[in-house]
Amino acid sequence: MGPLEILIILIVGLIAVGPGKLPQLARNLAKGISAFRKATMDLTTEVSKEFESLEKEEKEPVKQKKKVQATDKTETAEEDEAGNSTR
Repeated sequence: MGPLEILIILIVGLIAVGPGKLPQLARNLAKGISAFRKATMDLTTEVSKEFESLEKEEKEPVKQKKKVQATDKTETAEEDEAGNSTR
C-alpha cells in the first residue's frame, strides 16, 4: 500500500467516524490484529507439535521391529552355535 492510499483511507475514516473516535478505532483495530496474529501463532505451534508427535509414533514401530529382528537374528545365531557345538 502506497502513501497516497493510506492518506485516502485516513481521510475517509476521519469523515466517517469523526476525529474523536478515530484514535480509539485505530487502537481497537490494532488490538484485534494482534490477537489474531497471536491466535494464528498458537495454532501453528500446536499443529507443528502434533505433526512431530505423529512422526515419532510412525517411526517408533519401525525401531521396535528392527530391534525384534536383531534379537531374533542373535537368538538364531546362538541356537546355531549351540547346535553346532553339540554335534
